[in-house]
Amino acid sequence: MSVTIESAGLTDIGRVRKNNEDHFLIAELSKRLRVTQTSLSGPQLSAWHAGVTGHLLVVADGMGGVAGGEVASGLAVETISWYVAKTMPWFYRYQDGREKELEAELRHAVEAVEQTVSDVASQSHFRRMGTTLTLAYILWPRVYVVHAGDSRCYLHRGGKFVRMTKDHTIAQKAVDEGYMTEAQAAESTFAHTLWNCIGGGTEGVSPDLYHATLHPGDELLLCTDGVTRGLSDDAIRDILKRSPTAESATRALIDAANEAGGPDNITAVVARILPVAEPDTTPPDGTAFLPKV
Repeated sequence: MSVTIESAGLTDIGRVRKNNEDHFLIAELSKRLRVTQTSLSGPQLSAWHAGVTGHLLVVADGMGGVAGGEVASGLAVETISWYVAKTMPWFYRYQDGREKELEAELRHAVEAVEQTVSDVASQSHFRRMGTTLTLAYILWPRVYVVHAGDSRCYLHRGGKFVRMTKDHTIAQKAVDEGYMTEAQAAESTFAHTLWNCIGGGTEGVSPDLYHATLHPGDELLLCTDGVTRGLSDDAIRDILKRSPTAESATRALIDAANEAGGPDNITAVVARILPVAEPDTTPPDGTAFLPKV
């Protein structure tokens, strides 16, 4: 089935922070050939364009004080977009048997971001600046999610709302190892202390990678913890369910997070996989087309 992807993003300073250290990006990828000179004649001379073949969604939540976090998250988004556009063989499809190659390239992209942020930090006043990074890379019907930090990616399918990523916080690690319950972790002073992120004075980054097969009607949400600090997963799901468009969903999430106190910068990116009706090739009388004899 053919699909189209409707996407929208929005970021807000919230009600407590003095500046917005979040950044996001939504990009469409396409294959294009522009002929500049050839000995051919006729229609072969025209430019060739395959249309949109992929989509890139990114959110990054910076840290580091003053403007350091804003610089780090901006560098992360800029570097990941440059890497995808200039370096990755993003036109490969998983049907080509190159899915592992794609996954390796996505990890290399995150490593490139880590190197860029670390290099800039070492030459600036913001030595400990860092950022989360969560990206979804859609090559229909597959989505690849790469993640470091405590921003999140969710998959909304029908009535099910699944968190695809796991927070890289000390509190979540304590839950995973059986030292805390989920309720205790939510109230812990370590609930937003990261052990894995881009930069931030950490020893490298260890990105998680997830993948899934998308269905028509699915919805992806990428968001920073400004959304999830004040809103439960159920509340987020309900907002997505009642929002008629991706754009209205992002606005509703920002408004709800601010109404919940807006303790941090708030960023949401929503992508909806919409089915495209196939043209009806059945003749008016309902008979099948017959070859000419």
